Amino acid sequence: MKKEPFNLNPVEVCEARVIHCDVVQRVKKRMPAESDLDELAGFYKLFGDPTRLSILWALSESEMCVCDICALLEMKQPAVSHQLKTLKQARVVRSRREGKVVYYSLDDDHIRSLLHFGIDHLGESEQTEKNIHARY
Repeated sequence: MKKEPFNLNPVEVCEARVIHCDVVQRVKKRMPAESDLDELAGFYKLFGDPTRLSILWALSESEMCVCDICALLEMKQPAVSHQLKTLKQARVVRSRREGKVVYYSLDDDHIRSLLHFGIDHLGESEQTEKNIHARY
């Protein structure tokens, strides 16, 4: 007897093949262009790297120079500079020079919001999981 793999979150599908044309048309009108979705996917890829997320989180707390970020994250300057270059090219961070020191900050508050929304979402998931386990 073959045992089926255990799946905590099975995907439910319709039993009847029905297309709700009004819904499809309404959503289709609101869908971004494919090129915009490609650009959005590239933007979100920036958040897929733990080092970049650490840098972004640090910059969400305070403007910092490369040396400060290196000290905070216990990383070497070339690695931090490489990530900052990537983030700056994507217009996620900006820099300003003060004498010989270059300070980095988030480009705008949208980036801070995205970080906090993500953490809040993870907290909700953890709390939901704790509530489920507490019941059993």
